Amino acid sequence: MSLFRISSHVSFGISKFVINKPALKQVFPTSFVGITRLYASKPKTLKERLSELVPEKQEEIKKIKKEHGAKSLGNVTVDMAYGGMRGIKGLIWEGSVLDPDEGIEFHDYTINECRELLPKADDGEEPLPEGLFWLLVTGEIPSKEQVQALSAEFAARSAIPSFVEDLIDRCPNTLHPMSQFSLAVTALQHDSNFAKAYQTGVNKNEYWLYLYEDAMDLISKLPNVAGRIYRNVYKDGKVPPIEPDRDYSYNLAKILGYSDNKDFVELLRLYLTIHSDHEGGNVSAHTTRLVGSALSDPFLAFSAALNGLAGPLHGLANQEVVRWIFHMKDVIGESPSDETVKEYVWNTLKSGKVVPGYGHAVLRKTDPRYTAQRDFALKHLPNDPLFKLVSQLYNIVPGVLHEHGRTKNPWPNVDAHSGVLLQYYGLVEQNYYTVLFGVSRSLGVLSQLIWDRA
Repeated sequence: MSLFRISSHVSFGISKFVINKPALKQVFPTSFVGITRLYASKPKTLKERLSELVPEKQEEIKKIKKEHGAKSLGNVTVDMAYGGMRGIKGLIWEGSVLDPDEGIEFHDYTINECRELLPKADDGEEPLPEGLFWLLVTGEIPSKEQVQALSAEFAARSAIPSFVEDLIDRCPNTLHPMSQFSLAVTALQHDSNFAKAYQTGVNKNEYWLYLYEDAMDLISKLPNVAGRIYRNVYKDGKVPPIEPDRDYSYNLAKILGYSDNKDFVELLRLYLTIHSDHEGGNVSAHTTRLVGSALSDPFLAFSAALNGLAGPLHGLANQEVVRWIFHMKDVIGESPSDETVKEYVWNTLKSGKVVPGYGHAVLRKTDPRYTAQRDFALKHLPNDPLFKLVSQLYNIVPGVLHEHGRTKNPWPNVDAHSGVLLQYYGLVEQNYYTVLFGVSRSLGVLSQLIWDRA
């Protein structure tokens, strides 16, 4: 088996060599992780490593454009144009590729490989999302020391201005959490490094340096912003402080009021990792890039993305899954027979509605993000009645949809599971779920925005 393979799905059909990780594991079964981290023998900060990679990538892109610039990536059909450009290869997205059979891959690492290889907290088994952000930015697996340094940097940058706190506090509890989230992120633009540098006429070759600082600031402040919204709308309005020596997910859990539950902290680490990036064609990712292409700073671009994420066909999908399951439970009971569940699913389809959480525009198998959450549930909450109902649907719905014949992919996607896990740990406020999605999605879209300016 060769240690290298040709990746034809990277950069939309432009092939390049990448490490064949399964082969490498066979040759070096006990030291694979060490090999992926050789470059980190002398730990560098993320910004230092990125400063090395930017000129290399710039030269690579020049070469690709010179050698392949005139090549066609395929035909564009009328159906594609009417279908919202679905299927058109039109933009390069650096961080992830959505493979119809393998699911999402982050720089050629699958979900399972990320769960295995990315550094973990001393008391945890799930990957730290800080490590996933490093991977998305650099294409490399970081060392544990580098991830710990990134956690500390996020904590150090986490404070939000008092006027933004006042802005959030003045929002009525009836204003949707996603509207408050977008409003607060827009207000953070007041301190944008990129916007100020652009106004002073900074050289465009240095754009990425200032945008990087904004991206780091924004990601760092999101737990305080998201947590303050949650505390105001659903709790007592009191926001506990960020702990400077703890990881990103722990601090988010603390602000939400769930850090005493170790398993919930682990769930957040998994959730923030697997929801972070999903190629560039989805609404939130495309919106971030589109608004950013006008040289709008990351705060303005990400605020726009959050408005797209708030839509029922994007970030609200997991909320709709939970509501559908609860309605089903109310109608047919908590422990229905398989036949009763099957009949309910058929009734949903016959009424002209879809079964939320099933089907995907690209995937043609069960979403690996769903599988990762199912693995977590089997380990931590195997006897939960709601999880048992989700498992029942997992065994029944694909067959019904296949028989129905109008669904290209009858398998569950990520949204079919995430809400049920949050329900189990007591975070039952469904209108808030998309805010957590937004915190996670910042890691993917902002890493791409850095590279767009570089």
